[in-house]
Amino acid sequence: MCDLDGVVRLGRSAVPGAPEAVARARAAGMRVLFVTNNSATPAVDQAAKLASLGVPADGDVLTAAMAAALLVRPGERVLVAGGPGVVGALDGAGARVVGRTDDGTWAMGDAAERVDAVVVGYHEHFDYAGLARASAAVRAGARLIGTNRDATYPHERGVAPGGGSILAAVETASGAVATVAGKPYPPMGELVRRTLGLADLGACWVVGDRDDTDGAFARAVGARFALAASGVTDAPTAREVAARTPDTVAVRDLAELVGTLLAR
Repeated sequence: MCDLDGVVRLGRSAVPGAPEAVARARAAGMRVLFVTNNSATPAVDQAAKLASLGVPADGDVLTAAMAAALLVRPGERVLVAGGPGVVGALDGAGARVVGRTDDGTWAMGDAAERVDAVVVGYHEHFDYAGLARASAAVRAGARLIGTNRDATYPHERGVAPGGGSILAAVETASGAVATVAGKPYPPMGELVRRTLGLADLGACWVVGDRDDTDGAFARAVGARFALAASGVTDAPTAREVAARTPDTVAVRDLAELVGTLLAR
C-alpha cells in the first residue's frame, strides 16, 4: 500500500527509482495499491498521471474521496467543499451533490437546499465565501465529513497547505468535529479490505513519508510500515521513528524497501 505524494511522485515528477520499484514488486507477484489522501483528483485521472510517469495503475488507486463516499448513503444531499475527485466519488456512491462551495451553486440560508452532509477536501479555490457556505450548512445540521487531516503535502518545491488545513478552518467556523475518512482513519482501512478481499492485512506493507498518517494507518490496519525519507520526513527522523516504533523500518525510498523484500 503505497502513499503517492512523497513516495511515488513529487508534484509532476516521479520519485527517482519508484516506477522501477513498482515494476519489480509486481513482477515478483506482489499486489501494489496506491493509497492516497489526495481527494481533489478522481482516481481514474490519478491512475492516468501515474501511467505517464511509468507506473500503470488502472484500478489500483484508492483515494480519500473514495473512502469518504463510504460515509454517505444513496440519495443523501451533499455539499462539497472539495475538488472533482470528491464529486465523482459521491456520485458513484449514489449521493446527490447539490453543489460546491467554491462555484456559487449553493446559497446560504436557502431552506430548499439544506443538506445532509458537507464533505471537505483539498481544493485550490477555497476562500472566505466557501468557508461561510460550508460552515453555515454544518451549523444548520449537516454532518461534517473530512477526506483527511493532512495539514500539508509535499511537492517538488517543498510543502504546501493540504486538505486538513481547509478542514480545520471549517471545523473552527462551524464548531463541529469532522468524521475523517482518509488515512489513518477506519473508512480507508475498510476501503482497502474491500478492494483486496482481505479481512487480515497483517501480511501487507504500508509505505509512506509520514508516521502520523501513513504509520498510524499501518498500525490501525495491522500492517507493517516503511517510513520513506523521500518526502516530508528526512532520513535521521525516519531512523529515529523506526528505532522506537514496532513493525516499522526506515528506508531511503520505495526502491530500497522493494530491494530489501526481494532479497529475503
